[in-house]
Amino acid sequence: MTQQMAIAICKDAVWTALFVAAPMLGAGLIVGITISILQSVTQIQEMTLTFIPKILAVTTVLIFALPWIMNMLISFTNEVFALLSVIK
Repeated sequence: MTQQMAIAICKDAVWTALFVAAPMLGAGLIVGITISILQSVTQIQEMTLTFIPKILAVTTVLIFALPWIMNMLISFTNEVFALLSVIK
């Protein structure tokens, strides 16, 4: 394995992790900002008010995005195994 191949695998791993985490992080960000704006407008400063909607949003997005996430992870794993089999 050359240094360039190791760097390429690490780069692909980071990009795959970012793509897999992006839908859940985006949903949490959107719900968090929305609730923060509502709290600012209504002057309700309860910190626990943001947790349940964020958890529900992240869980909902995870359920709907799970097939896509699994396909991305499986394709990345297949690519890594294919590269490792070529090295032998």
